[in-house]
Amino acid sequence: EAPAVGGPAVPGTVLDLRWSLPGWAGPLDLLMIGSSTGTEPGLVALVEQAYQHGSTVVCVAPPGTPLADAVAQTRGMALPFALSTVGLPEPPAAPETTAFHDPGRFWAILVPLLVLLERLGITRTTTEELGALADRLDAAAERCGPAAAVHLNPAKALAVQLADSLPLLWSEGAVPSAVARRFAALLAERAGRPALAAELPEALLTHRGLLSGAFAGEAHTDDFFRDRVEDPAPLELRIVLLRANDGEESAPGPAHRLADEHETPLSEPAASAAGPLETAADLLALADFLSVYLAVADAGRS
Repeated sequence: EAPAVGGPAVPGTVLDLRWSLPGWAGPLDLLMIGSSTGTEPGLVALVEQAYQHGSTVVCVAPPGTPLADAVAQTRGMALPFALSTVGLPEPPAAPETTAFHDPGRFWAILVPLLVLLERLGITRTTTEELGALADRLDAAAERCGPAAAVHLNPAKALAVQLADSLPLLWSEGAVPSAVARRFAALLAERAGRPALAAELPEALLTHRGLLSGAFAGEAHTDDFFRDRVEDPAPLELRIVLLRANDGEESAPGPAHRLADEHETPLSEPAASAAGPLETAADLLALADFLSVYLAVADAGRS
């Protein structure tokens, strides 16, 4: 997410989960690692490879974990991993049990990395902008939180739409695409629900077959004799369009037309007209709250 927020000016490469450095990595390269648990053996292996290549390593991970220890042993830099304890009646549980479910851990990783990128002159994210980001997240928590009514709460409203749906998370732009991937991961981890993420315009081709397949809305006719209690409704596709409101992209038009052609419902959460950090905050907060609402709703059904 950090390279996405930084935009095309950031000379960074996001590594896939292959636990290996590119062959060209060398003394002039910086490896940045973020982990909410610090227990992934593959990340420790990456640190060891970076040391062998002569690359500098910076990590954000809970202190005392295997990853943090490996970085210290290879003379890397460990940035602070600090979680907010405001409103917590007791210390947080062990990282391995709460890492993915605590959205605060995500920001505890991302913010130190953004500060470092600014100090290195790679991005222009100032301290004031990070403070404004915190205020924006607070506002999003009020807007999407449990106290807000459904008709005023974008997370609750979208959760209702996705209750019996298989989401297709279509994204446009670096930040929305990063959010879409995390969105799908949150739905799987918290709510136990599948979702497919794809970037526009490629999604128009890669998901076209799904729009006319077994999960398409036009393929289902409601059975009048179906037991509404014992027999749940079949999952139907719903497109969720994630994009920044910058007025520069052109794929949403074809996306809407393709959805209309196949009678597939489409939801488009209100996008921020501000910069990439603000867009990330708005969309990530929406995904965080929505995944929790779906998990709670599914628990109530069982």
